[in-house]
Amino acid sequence: MSTEPVRLLILAVVQEQDQDVAMHTLERLHIPAVYLASTGGYLGRRNATLMIGLPQEREADVLKALQDTCRQRVEYMTLPLEGSAMPMPAPVAVTVGGATVFALPVERFEEF
Repeated sequence: MSTEPVRLLILAVVQEQDQDVAMHTLERLHIPAVYLASTGGYLGRRNATLMIGLPQEREADVLKALQDTCRQRVEYMTLPLEGSAMPMPAPVAVTVGGATVFALPVERFEEF
C-alpha cells in the first residue's frame, strides 16, 4: 500500500484487447489500477475503463505506459451501398483503439 496521497484520478478508456497489457505494465510500475468492462457508443465495441488513483507526480509515468500499450488499429466495417438495386456491402476503413484519458483532481481520498 502506498503512503503517497492520491491527488489525481485517471480514467482511461482502452480497447479490450489492450487491457491486459496495460494492466501488467501499470503493475510493473507499482501503480494500482482497477478496470471496469464498458462498451463504446460509436461502434459498440467492448472496452475497459481503467481507474487509476495516484500522486500528481506519477501522471507522466501512467500516460507513457498507456501510450506504449494502447494501440490504434484500422478495421474494416461493411456498410451497404445506398441506391444500389442489390445492397452490396462496401468495406470502409475505421480507426479504432488507442486510449481516451481523463485526468481528474482528487480533493479527498480515504481507505477503510
